[in-house]
Amino acid sequence: MTSTLQMLLLVVWANAAPVLARLVFGHRFDWPLDGARCFLDGRPLLGASKTWRGLGAAVLTTPLLASVLGLPWLVGLVAAIAAMLGDMTASFLKRRIGRQPSDNVMFLDQLPEALMPVLAVQTSIELSAGQAAIVVLGFVLIDLVLTPLAGRVRSAACLASRRSVRKWRQP
Repeated sequence: MTSTLQMLLLVVWANAAPVLARLVFGHRFDWPLDGARCFLDGRPLLGASKTWRGLGAAVLTTPLLASVLGLPWLVGLVAAIAAMLGDMTASFLKRRIGRQPSDNVMFLDQLPEALMPVLAVQTSIELSAGQAAIVVLGFVLIDLVLTPLAGRVRSAACLASRRSVRKWRQP
């Protein structure tokens, strides 16, 4: 497997792990990273969608994936931390421009989350500048396709859940 594909898988996984953790755990462990604090402008520092659960999911599982892919676990850990820092940077910037948590801002939601981990481990796994660009572009494209799809799946699941609750409550 090429280092380009390995890195793309790490970046995709590090950013998907928090979403998967939310699906598995629901609202359990969803304590906000920013402690619900506000910045000087009175807006949330990061917002409620950045949680300790998500950070933990990325940081604990991405090193395992790195090992499975034949990379040092430390590369996975650094990639996960950098991806989460990129995600937090995007959230911080989105709060400054008045966007709500989970609002999608094209490229702001993808570039920091992919570029920061790529830059953090680029020399460790000997990625050329071209390979790094391919990883970032690949992640952007994957995220632009999967994010709306995931939203539709979540909406459908929520609707199905409501229907089953209504049937259960009816005499």
